[in-house]
Amino acid sequence: MTPWAGWAAATAGTAVGSETTRLVVLRGNSASGKSTVAAEVRRRHGRGIALVGQDNLRRVVLRERDVPDGVNIGLIDTVARYALEHGYHVLVEGILYAAHYGPMLEALRRDHRGPTHHYYLDVSFDETLLRHAGKPQVAEYGEAELRGWYRPLDLLPGGVETVVPETSGSAETVERVLSDSGLGAAAS
Repeated sequence: MTPWAGWAAATAGTAVGSETTRLVVLRGNSASGKSTVAAEVRRRHGRGIALVGQDNLRRVVLRERDVPDGVNIGLIDTVARYALEHGYHVLVEGILYAAHYGPMLEALRRDHRGPTHHYYLDVSFDETLLRHAGKPQVAEYGEAELRGWYRPLDLLPGGVETVVPETSGSAETVERVLSDSGLGAAAS
């Protein structure tokens, strides 16, 4: 049994959070603006929101490659559930490929007692390259790696995601997330 399959079986159907906790998931390709939007939503909201970043847990904490059934999938789920159960709103962000992370995100959405909002930041590959050129990681990886990671409209099944087009700037996307989720009104 894979690590994620074991964890999924152990947590299946376990309700988490409360009717007032909010879960927001931001997905999209590299350089789509996920981390920027997540950081600004958190800053604007203030205390009481846990930022669960795929890159931090997968690359920094575990130093794991993004593979199907990776250990990081269960860790992301665990951290999100723990924070929700302790009264935090949670913002999960990352590339989070649908094929790898979809079942975990679906279980988390299903088990969360409060409102859940999924967003997919849809950016073309050409725009990905332009945005990557301005990132601090520009020297760490380039076009070949980005092309290998890129998945056009890698949406979760069931139409649960709001697709945010590349024409939506960071500020506009932040406002949308704050408004849709109620995190703007709940700011502290």
